[in-house]
Amino acid sequence: MVPTEWFTLENNRHGLVLLSILTGTFLVPVNSTMIAVGLPSIVESLHSSLTHASWIITVYLIVMTVLQPIAGKLGDIYGNREMFLLGMLLFLLSSIACLFTMNLLWLIIFRAVQAVGGALAAPNASAIIRYVTPREKMGKTFGLFGFSMGIGAALGPLMGSILISLWGWTSIFWINVPFALVSLCASFFLLPAIKKEKTATLDIYGSVLLGVSLITLILLVTHNEYRTIWTWGLLCMLILLFIRQEKKCEEPLIKFQLFKNRMFTSANFSILFSNAIMYSTILVMPILLQNEFHFSVETIGVLLFVFSLSMSLFSWVGGYLTDRVGKKMIVLLSFLFSAVAVGVYVGFYSNHSLATIAIGLVIGGLGAGIGSASMQTASLQAVSKEMSGVASGIFSTFRYVGGMIASVLVSLLMDYHLLFYTLFFFALSGIPVAWGLHEPSIKESNG
Repeated sequence: MVPTEWFTLENNRHGLVLLSILTGTFLVPVNSTMIAVGLPSIVESLHSSLTHASWIITVYLIVMTVLQPIAGKLGDIYGNREMFLLGMLLFLLSSIACLFTMNLLWLIIFRAVQAVGGALAAPNASAIIRYVTPREKMGKTFGLFGFSMGIGAALGPLMGSILISLWGWTSIFWINVPFALVSLCASFFLLPAIKKEKTATLDIYGSVLLGVSLITLILLVTHNEYRTIWTWGLLCMLILLFIRQEKKCEEPLIKFQLFKNRMFTSANFSILFSNAIMYSTILVMPILLQNEFHFSVETIGVLLFVFSLSMSLFSWVGGYLTDRVGKKMIVLLSFLFSAVAVGVYVGFYSNHSLATIAIGLVIGGLGAGIGSASMQTASLQAVSKEMSGVASGIFSTFRYVGGMIASVLVSLLMDYHLLFYTLFFFALSGIPVAWGLHEPSIKESNG
């Protein structure tokens, strides 16, 4: 339970607490996108192949996806503050280690440790925000959180290209050091101690099954050579074993009972559909605009930056409006705007206008961003505060699964019209899903 004295100091300290958290979590999406522009330089410097070097990106995705729900559960058991601090410490140390390694294997290992730190920090940051933020300011605060994460992903490639051109590929790692250090020190002194009952235990067997299942799924999505009937069969068997384990375990990693709450279920499937649309847009646009319409790489980069910037700005706007308009209305608008954006993408085929695709991407960014804070707020408000870590981990997992669905769609649907019609179906499907966000949350332990 958070001490009641904390809220009397809210106006003085709440902003500093958020700043200390956001300074660190901002690095998680930055490092997921910034590294892509550094791969050619890393390949040349370490005398490796692009195929092997791509594991620098793949391992980050795998670890982040696998550990999110486990990290949330660890926060509920051992304390969200403690797990956030541990995550930032690992992120800091691994970034320093990446600076000094000139061996690809060790660079991949340190990137995996960096992802462990990010996976520990992100869901526990959400849980801490849930504790320290008054209910009436929850949407606005998560809008700011979403803006920080979104702008980090948007700025990653731009920052990476500038840093590499000035100081080489190692600069994309040392730029993490001051931010992580400031976040770690500030969080140590500013974050409140959140007392929890430590009667729960970590479901080790369930964690292993979930981890292996997600690793298998990611390999199926990202590597064609693994897409065999035997691998798909292994994935189905692992999922069934995981579900069986969670149903019989007294303290499961993922409580399927949570999905009986309509608002919780709606929030998680909303972010899955939203992220599937968003990531599909990011993945397909470079291929479409370069191969079909022969846009320059520089133009495509600017267009994707416009999309990401629009998403980040409207994430903040959506959070601000959540506390005034309501979660259901904002998420409904999110999917409606996404549907309009997909319509514009289809219309682009007839006129090939740069202005048309730019307008479509601004609308698409609006749709992807404006509902994200409402979805996350709904997910957390649907459970008790003691379950905040688990809820944050599940929400993050659904977010990543949406991204993986996008990767599968883009690789399988080479007919871009069919891909856009599929995205339009996702946007329309999100509307009835969002309707479940009107359900009131359960009574919270701290009111």
